[in-house]
Amino acid sequence: MTTSLALVLLLGLLANYLFTKIKLPGLLGMLLLGVVLGPSGFNLMGDSLMAVSADFRSVALIIILLRAGLGIGKEDLKRVGGPAVRMSCVPGILEGTTIAALVVALWGMSWVEGGILGFTLAAVSPAVVVPSMLKYMELGYGKKKGVPTLILAGASADDVFAITLFSALVGMATGEAVGIGWKLLSIPVSIMLGILVGYVVGWALSHTFKKYHIRDTKKILIMLGTAILLTSLEKA
Repeated sequence: MTTSLALVLLLGLLANYLFTKIKLPGLLGMLLLGVVLGPSGFNLMGDSLMAVSADFRSVALIIILLRAGLGIGKEDLKRVGGPAVRMSCVPGILEGTTIAALVVALWGMSWVEGGILGFTLAAVSPAVVVPSMLKYMELGYGKKKGVPTLILAGASADDVFAITLFSALVGMATGEAVGIGWKLLSIPVSIMLGILVGYVVGWALSHTFKKYHIRDTKKILIMLGTAILLTSLEKA
């Protein structure tokens, strides 16, 4: 696994550099590299690495969302709170519903199949949105009206809506008994519980960091470990 991991890291950095040089997103280069090295390409990844790839993806998503959270100021978040709530659900639901309607009208698919496609495409990728918005915040773009903060705050919750509706539609397509109403009701409940638990844990960590002198690298590791543990508890 170590050889495969080294190969991914080194070639990934090289692909990012080359695509950036030709004025294309570096992420695109890394995605294409993953296709080439993976089972759909030359299958150069070891079985042990592929076995833990889901865990690596989860940790990568946690790191991306931690970067997003640390990049948002409390005052800026208060200023864009209302629009951020609307951004978290309205665009994704409208986009997914519109794609579903077009698929039904043009290709003759069922509404369930159209909804699955629609909410697959409507989901926002944090790997794309978060680095871009953090870069714009550093450059000062949209800072006056808090546009990057608005998008960062709304993008994470947007995925919750898209993934929940996608899961419900997949359950319907496979014949499972799925309550759409209960699924929709669980979305705000999950978000509010996440905010409450996050606030309590964040306050505890902030108090600990102020009371005890801890190096910044150790603070990052503590926050990362705590986030991974909370994610594991949420899935349990």
